[in-house]
Amino acid sequence: MPHNRPVTPRFYGPDAERPGDLVGLPEEEAAHLTRVLRLGAGAVVRVFNGRGSEFEAVVEAARRGRVHLRLGAARAPAPEPRVAVTLAQAVLKGDRMDQVVRDGVMMGVAAVQPMVTARTEVGLATLRRSRRRERWARIAVSSAKQCGRATVPPILEPRLFAEVAAALAHMSLPGPGLMLVEPSFADGAQPLAELDVAPPRETTIVIGPEGGWDAAEIERAAAACRLVTLGGRTLRADVMGLVALAALYAAWREF
Repeated sequence: MPHNRPVTPRFYGPDAERPGDLVGLPEEEAAHLTRVLRLGAGAVVRVFNGRGSEFEAVVEAARRGRVHLRLGAARAPAPEPRVAVTLAQAVLKGDRMDQVVRDGVMMGVAAVQPMVTARTEVGLATLRRSRRRERWARIAVSSAKQCGRATVPPILEPRLFAEVAAALAHMSLPGPGLMLVEPSFADGAQPLAELDVAPPRETTIVIGPEGGWDAAEIERAAAACRLVTLGGRTLRADVMGLVALAALYAAWREF
């Protein structure tokens, strides 16, 4: 019977730049290498810098939570999508936003823009006090490690929906955006299957909260976004982005 090849562990090292460099790992990555995987000096690993580069590496020192690696040859990471998609997602309850970030990074988004909408149950001040953005950034690193990406997409500063709509209108976020709306909203909305399949260079997908959009938000966004539906079923807010990304990437022949 065929034997599966052992998977070479991957680590995030933002200082990794060129073969031959000696680089240290961040504290959490060092702990994963030494305490979880129990690797030590001489171990062969891979390290990616979050900006698209990945290298073979050998552990030169691993003690007291400090790990240093000697970089070897550059390696080809998983390819990035041709279309740079920013996922603008209304912040969801509990740990559902964690899953959205994890899935979005796995699918290949270029950035994640958390939003507070009229029906979002948490405000900007609470998000900042609880350091949710920092948590989501750690999840983005973990997801990139798991899926083979060498690029860690940024988690942008959470913003009010009105600010996101204005940024789309003024092209400081990639546009025109695609705003996903409920099937019950028929006026001006277009089924995703009827969109032009020619892939854009970049775009923003805008996903609402559990309670859906209010009418004023849809009206505000209509000038900067194309309103899109996904069939006749109402999908949960925490899976809408994943389904939309999968459908669009298939249409754009990313898969």
